[in-house]
Amino acid sequence: MTLNSNNRSRIHPQKFALWLAMGSILMMFMAFTSAYFVKQATGSWVEYRLPNMFYLNSAIILLSSLTLHISYKSFVGGQEGKYKWLLVISFVLGIAFLAGQYLAWSQLFEMGIDLKGNASGAFLYLITGVHALHIFGGLAAIFVALIRAFTWDYKVTDKRKNRFEMTLQYWHFVDILWIYLFILLLFTK
Repeated sequence: MTLNSNNRSRIHPQKFALWLAMGSILMMFMAFTSAYFVKQATGSWVEYRLPNMFYLNSAIILLSSLTLHISYKSFVGGQEGKYKWLLVISFVLGIAFLAGQYLAWSQLFEMGIDLKGNASGAFLYLITGVHALHIFGGLAAIFVALIRAFTWDYKVTDKRKNRFEMTLQYWHFVDILWIYLFILLLFTK
């Protein structure tokens, strides 16, 4: 937030747009959650064990949030080397999360949980797949940040700080969203 000449707080328009987008994404996942519970209540729900990869992925995505957060703090704090390498680690962890999701889906498929069978499997693939698409969006933002980190001169400006803050906020959002989805799937399977 910045202060204008009237000393009122003002939200940066790009941040406001990001928050609106995150609110829309959240509403979509709340609709998925609602449909999940309604369909589960019909009584034709197949229960299954979640793949162990989902547990590991939860740790990976939380670690990626931590490394990106420390990268941002290092960027603002003038620690160029730390900022750059933690940004790389965050990106690699994001890729590892997506690879882990693919492995988890493969394990589910091997257990007989697919899109054609019961609605429980279809909902699992839908919810985790749409989340993975949003992870791709976050990784794209981190990739752009990586390009800037390694090709532009290191300089902390309001514009760069704002871009990094937006990337960080979105990444934290999709990470928290995954933890919510994982808990939902874990306790309502």
